Amino acid sequence: MTGYRRMKKPTGVDMEDIPDSRIDQVTMMEGILTAAATGGSDEGPMYEALRRELLADDRLKPLLPSFVRTYRSLGAFWPFIKGRAGTYAERRQIISEAFTPVVDFLEGRGRAPSDELTSDALVVFDAEGVQAVWAKALARRTTDPEGAITVARTLLETVCKRILNELGTPAGDKDDLPKIYGSTAKALRLAPDQHVEEPIKTILGGAMNLVNGIGTLRNRFSDAHAPGAKMPVRPSERHAKLAVNTAGAVATFLVETYLERSKP
Repeated sequence: MTGYRRMKKPTGVDMEDIPDSRIDQVTMMEGILTAAATGGSDEGPMYEALRRELLADDRLKPLLPSFVRTYRSLGAFWPFIKGRAGTYAERRQIISEAFTPVVDFLEGRGRAPSDELTSDALVVFDAEGVQAVWAKALARRTTDPEGAITVARTLLETVCKRILNELGTPAGDKDDLPKIYGSTAKALRLAPDQHVEEPIKTILGGAMNLVNGIGTLRNRFSDAHAPGAKMPVRPSERHAKLAVNTAGAVATFLVETYLERSKP
């Protein structure tokens, strides 16, 4: 990705040394943290510059390692990694695994053709809230199918609740996903019984069935079970992709409809 806004030059950093692409920036940050964890690094100013640059990207922020979001300097990072692992090999593994979601996202692993369109729509709606949930869902599709299914439902709930709040009809605390979606669809005139054209009614009814299916899939397959509880079937990557891609499509449809009907 190129063409983003350049920040002001931080002390001790030549902006020409910062790579243009996001993947190269992330790779450089991972290298700096690995060096800091395995013998020390004098790249503190560069780490801080990269951190500011990457945290300003709403799509990447929720995918960055938690220690990057938490520790503003290498000096603050060192006690954390030292306490987590005693050997260099263990520290390298911790850092590498923590960067896997953001690297996979940037390299396009497991991304469907509709991902970019969905992300764009959700960013416009609520970059700090809905987009963060969508990014987590994308990251988990291939690495954590159970978690991805849970986040797929959360994505739909987040979008629906946000729309209902904006319209002044907030959802009840105990309402389940089908009821929340039904209220949202009715508020946006997307309920099947609000239309007379059969093709439109069929499409809208299909969307409602998809949402109900995601709720059922989440209840049966997701990680929302008590620890140690036996699940009927262990979800696979394809189950997770189905749930996340469907949730993304429906969420985008809701967001675009809301934005269109909110125009003066």
